[in-house]
Amino acid sequence: MAKVYVFLANGFEDVEALIPVDVLRRGSVEVVTVSIVDDSQIVETAHNIQIVADAMFEECDFSDADLLFLPGGMPGATNLYEHEGVRQTVLAQAKAGKKVAAICAAPAVVLAQLGILDGKRATCYPGFEKQLTKAEYTADLVTVDGNITTAEGPAAAFPFAYELLSQLVSKEVSDRIAEGMRFKHLIA
Repeated sequence: MAKVYVFLANGFEDVEALIPVDVLRRGSVEVVTVSIVDDSQIVETAHNIQIVADAMFEECDFSDADLLFLPGGMPGATNLYEHEGVRQTVLAQAKAGKKVAAICAAPAVVLAQLGILDGKRATCYPGFEKQLTKAEYTADLVTVDGNITTAEGPAAAFPFAYELLSQLVSKEVSDRIAEGMRFKHLIA
């Protein structure tokens, strides 16, 4: 079974984190939500909803991660970047050629600043592309370049989640989940 860690910081964009978590779990992926908030598993979203994370950052050993995922939102993406442990863990994952995914502001605010997007194709929330100085900005809903998957923003959360599920399990499972959730009907 594939394993995904989702880093949650105060101010993360609700749907950008929770839609992928939901879709991946429906596809039998083990998903661990990880609080990076000091001394609290409770993380507050950009829209003031409190979420209880599965684990604290300090409790996790990320060596078994098939994918590390960074939701966007502001100041969530900035809070992710300011966390030394997140920066080092994401860098190590990317350098090992393992999967990293980010959506909305996180590709620019976190991945680009870490140099992970250098020479890669990527997308992000419009306006943040100015920070993708060493990447080719696609403006697509979802962009995959090697081990890095980026997505544009809240509306991209479903296609992003199905893309990640395709990568981690299979296209067939992803399509089946998308059909069951009526996503295929939405875009037909």
